[in-house]
Amino acid sequence: MNHDIADRSLAELGDRRIEWAARRMPVLGAIRERFEKERPLEGLTIGACMHVTTETANLMLVLRAGGAEVALCASNPLSTQDDVAASLVEAGIPVYAIRGEDADTFYRHINSVLDTNPDLVFDDGCDMTTVLHEQRPEQPIIGGMEETTTGVIRLRAMEKDGVLRFPVVAVNDSDTKHLFDNRHGTGQSSLDGILRSANILFAGRTVVVAGYGDCGLGIANRADGLGAKVIVVESNPVRALSAAMDGHEVMTSHDAAPLGDVFITATGDIHVFRQEHFEVMKDGSILANAGHFDVELDLKALGEMAISYRELRDNLGEYTLPDGRRLLVVAEGRLVNLGAAEGHPADVMDMSFADQALAAEWLKENGPSLDPKVYVLPEDLDHEVARLKLESMGCGLETLTEEQIAYLNSWEHGT
Repeated sequence: MNHDIADRSLAELGDRRIEWAARRMPVLGAIRERFEKERPLEGLTIGACMHVTTETANLMLVLRAGGAEVALCASNPLSTQDDVAASLVEAGIPVYAIRGEDADTFYRHINSVLDTNPDLVFDDGCDMTTVLHEQRPEQPIIGGMEETTTGVIRLRAMEKDGVLRFPVVAVNDSDTKHLFDNRHGTGQSSLDGILRSANILFAGRTVVVAGYGDCGLGIANRADGLGAKVIVVESNPVRALSAAMDGHEVMTSHDAAPLGDVFITATGDIHVFRQEHFEVMKDGSILANAGHFDVELDLKALGEMAISYRELRDNLGEYTLPDGRRLLVVAEGRLVNLGAAEGHPADVMDMSFADQALAAEWLKENGPSLDPKVYVLPEDLDHEVARLKLESMGCGLETLTEEQIAYLNSWEHGT
């Protein structure tokens, strides 16, 4: 079996951590039990470009239980957990991922997975899909899945430009993904990454959150819960208004730059904080990126401004400016929650990856007849994931009476 990982001897540690995550992923576990019996993915080859974490490992094992052949590479150079990669290799799943790999290795690993000739691709950020379109335009693909907001933005741009050549399910847009994974997962795990790298007290500090989508909302609310004063920077007027009504200050990046102690980006855009902001930030300001790519902080400009740089702590770099101010960057400006912590808790990834597994089953059945567009997971599958999650939590779900159903579906009932 072909693979490229850091250290195969780490497999036993990976086994234990994958098992621990599985205990907190009951929805995916229920799907695995059904997949083992029905084998709905029999005959499929799946290529995945995702964060190589304990939660992803459980998804790969579920897909294999459903009958698929699976190969995995990393969707971010700093998100790979080397022990997890080793465990999957020992379990017979080809993995091409090494924490800290350079850009050339990153793309070589993507191509290694594509060399398995997958029928379906699982993507997290649209890198594998982009390689397929730019370098392998003739390689046949039934369809794909996209896990994150940034990837969906890229896919919709491809669809708009008429270049998308196979159907893709925007798993990120499922309610059981973005309302929980993005909000609760990103909210908690982003602050976890900052705490691990900098070990700061949030209470009493001013935290500037750029972007108030589901991810930014979660980060802002968690920071507020830890006692921080939160400032939101947002270009969308509806989201900015929402932040203001949630009790946060809302202002421009220019006005927020000299006020913040911690800056967290969650926009999916480029150079959110840049030279003009670095010039007025306080000494000791901490910068972190919770968006997908490492472009939200203009680190090239910061490096050119600095007179020195050093790694101050694990995953915490210190840039010293000519006037003596020091700006601190977490995880090289890459995804803070995976670069400096372990990513989202398994409890919330349970739903996101259940969506992925069901999307694979749906695409196998429907992909050949679909146009090359971006699709949302059917609502009934989304609701099934939510129902299974509620059941695992011991929650009751109300059942409407026939009278209530008739009332809601009729226009004839008045007061």
